[in-house]
Amino acid sequence: MNRHRSPYPLIQNNGRTRRCLSCGTAVDMKRRRYCSIECRQKLRHNLNIRTGLLQALQIRYATFYFTEHLVILDMLPYGSTDLASFIFPRAKGKKPVDDFCKMFNLLGNAWWEEVRRTKKRYLASRFILGKAKPTDGDINAVRPLEVREPARMARSLTHLKLRNKDLHSPQLQQIIKRAFRRQAKVHHPDQGGDATLFRKLRDAYEQLIRWAENPTFTTRRGFPDKWFYEGGLDHWTQPSPLRRLRTED
Repeated sequence: MNRHRSPYPLIQNNGRTRRCLSCGTAVDMKRRRYCSIECRQKLRHNLNIRTGLLQALQIRYATFYFTEHLVILDMLPYGSTDLASFIFPRAKGKKPVDDFCKMFNLLGNAWWEEVRRTKKRYLASRFILGKAKPTDGDINAVRPLEVREPARMARSLTHLKLRNKDLHSPQLQQIIKRAFRRQAKVHHPDQGGDATLFRKLRDAYEQLIRWAENPTFTTRRGFPDKWFYEGGLDHWTQPSPLRRLRTED
């Protein structure tokens, strides 16, 4: 069993129907993960402008996701091994971003009321976390997955019609050279090809050869089906495809 699997069926994938990871719509999704850039940006913006409560609660990691009937916020406070989960019902006709804002506003208002009553912020934070739904979930459900990817190689791979997995081949330099020769036969100016495109192919070839001699990688953290918050950075990361996963050390 996948240790990152949620106890709730996620809305974005119902059988063969792909759904937007921001609003849940299945209309005209095809192979896309989001119905539009604007939809994705709206949810991320509203997540990021409401991180003050997470900071007050001293949250190390959090995830946000939704089903057709619920919005779920799982949190792991610093120094704790217990998950704090808030599960709110979806409002009919509303988008997940609206449901999230309502949930967070209710929690934030409750926190401030407790601050005014006790004059102690830590007591207010304890009060809010005490209202969380008890859960037997694995803390790894909110600890981020990591993926290492070759740094800035996507465009060069596209020009030479190579795949990302080719960069992990022990015969990488030979693969690059063969790919360049194939494209050069078609696009070399002496063969009637476009000179500008050929220069791009040449640049891509040289960049990939340099990378093969000294590979560099970038690391991304997050989940393929949840919005992920990291307290140290104080921002939310959108769901993204994670292919070669490893757990945090």
